[in-house]
Amino acid sequence: MKQFASFGEFYPFYLAEHANRTCRRLHVVGSTLVIACIVALAITRNLWWLAAALVCGYGFAWIGHFRFEHNRPATFRYPFYSLASDFRMWWELNLGKLKFREQP
Repeated sequence: MKQFASFGEFYPFYLAEHANRTCRRLHVVGSTLVIACIVALAITRNLWWLAAALVCGYGFAWIGHFRFEHNRPATFRYPFYSLASDFRMWWELNLGKLKFREQP
């Protein structure tokens, strides 16, 4: 298993593991739903929203990887860098810094 010295070194690897357009879109949907579930958790204090956040986040991501990207999610090998990268990718896609297209 490759070791990364920093998040900055890991992030390009993460993007390469998410080159498929549909996989990226599913990640954005899942991450957006995670944020909505966390907001609902904060408002209602109902812990079922935490379970819903996990199902939304992992469910959409895993469908993207297993069905469209055809690789194993980075979360299995690098859980903390992967979580941070997922939200960075979400942010950059929403800002238009990244595109929903295949990487060259």
